[in-house]
Amino acid sequence: MPKSKPSDTIHDLFATTRRPPEIDPSVDFNGRFQGDVYEQLAALDYIYLDEMTAANVDDSYEMATRDPISLADFFEGMTQLAAIGVVEITDIVEAIHREILLRPLGRFNEGYLSRWSGGITGRIYGTIRGVMTLVGNNLASGLRLYNNVRNPKEVRRLPRSLRRLVNILNGVMGDHLVNQDNPLAIPMVLYGSNGYPQREALSGRVVVLCHGLGLSHLSWQASNIGNLGQQIVDNLPNTTVLYLNYNTGRRISINGRDLSKTLQDLVNNNPDISQIDLIGHSMGGLVARSSLFYGKEQGFSWMKRVGNLMTLGSPHQGASLERIGNFVQERISQLPFAGSLAKLGDLRSAGVIDLRHGSIRDADWQSLEGRSVLPADFRHPARLPLHVRTYLIAGTLVEGHYESKATSLLGDSLVTIESALGEHEGEHALAVPEGRKAVFYGVNHMNLMYSRRVTKQIITWLINNGQDEGNLGNDLLNSRINSYPSELNVVL
Repeated sequence: MPKSKPSDTIHDLFATTRRPPEIDPSVDFNGRFQGDVYEQLAALDYIYLDEMTAANVDDSYEMATRDPISLADFFEGMTQLAAIGVVEITDIVEAIHREILLRPLGRFNEGYLSRWSGGITGRIYGTIRGVMTLVGNNLASGLRLYNNVRNPKEVRRLPRSLRRLVNILNGVMGDHLVNQDNPLAIPMVLYGSNGYPQREALSGRVVVLCHGLGLSHLSWQASNIGNLGQQIVDNLPNTTVLYLNYNTGRRISINGRDLSKTLQDLVNNNPDISQIDLIGHSMGGLVARSSLFYGKEQGFSWMKRVGNLMTLGSPHQGASLERIGNFVQERISQLPFAGSLAKLGDLRSAGVIDLRHGSIRDADWQSLEGRSVLPADFRHPARLPLHVRTYLIAGTLVEGHYESKATSLLGDSLVTIESALGEHEGEHALAVPEGRKAVFYGVNHMNLMYSRRVTKQIITWLINNGQDEGNLGNDLLNSRINSYPSELNVVL
């Protein structure tokens, strides 16, 4: 086990604290509370990160050891998902029904709610749930048994169209699929350019492309306009491109841990790999950052080979759309007769919830009850490794340079410019030199993966590989890169 390391910030300290003992009301703490706290802090030598991350981390589900989803897995998983979906909807309908009946009578309280399940209406809803669970489990078990007795040679890969559907399902409810051991839960796999899991021996330089929410390793090749992986191979012929596929509905920090382990296995099996570059789109950039954070804490050797990190439209400071969704959910939960509708918001995946503030560490969620994250001001910083050259790319729908708050907030339609460039007034700022930041005008969030201008800039950075930098001096002096469409149809 790597040697434990002391915490870097006060956030790490509070992440390791335990629930305080019961307070005796007869004791007066007003006079000496503050002094006691500072005395205890002064006597505390180290707080270790392994204490913080040892508990409540989802390591029980080994996604990386599973084979890619087959056609038989798809039908089995959809059968199970359909049954569970009926049960979830039944729960929501029952909650609304219960509230409508009890609230007007003034009986919407703990006593009457506890007796609800024993009543006629409660038993009817319970019967529906029981029947659907039984039917779904039996159908899924039957399909699994049929799949097991078939000849392994008959195993069929999922068609591309169904794979897209499975990736969307994982983005929306991927953590639920994991918790239910549903075959539709996507394992973390590195694919080669041939579309098959990487198995061949590798050497030299390796570039890993990490997709975003609800997408897959195939998404990098989905457009006829541009193919970043192919362009990298064409311009850097001695470089191997690998495509990461993962469950985007799981916690970003859990995916980051798994990616760190996956890259360590890759290096262990291919010791001739000389350099690793990480390129992430949207959530993929956060997963890459998380893997760097945990790779450093775990003391993994693959970290020493990382040369460049590039993120495309990644919400390093959070995504506005998720914050708006959470705000609406909280307001709905406070409305009479509509509070039960807030349960619908709980169906969205933990990965989506992590996008609220760009949370990439376990400590941002593991101490909370329910499926949430710490508020923005209390999330834990995750600094970038000093030896890794980091490049940040942002897109904006505006086609002409126009300095305004509206332009910045609009961003690429999903992520603001400040968030994509990791800019923040406090300790969460990524502190990347201006010369390593680029804003592409007239490019939306999805097209950051396919834009020729974005691809050209990435290739330039990869070819340069820090050769003309020497030190940070040039990047600190250089200004931010601004790229505009060749033909401006609309200039604001």
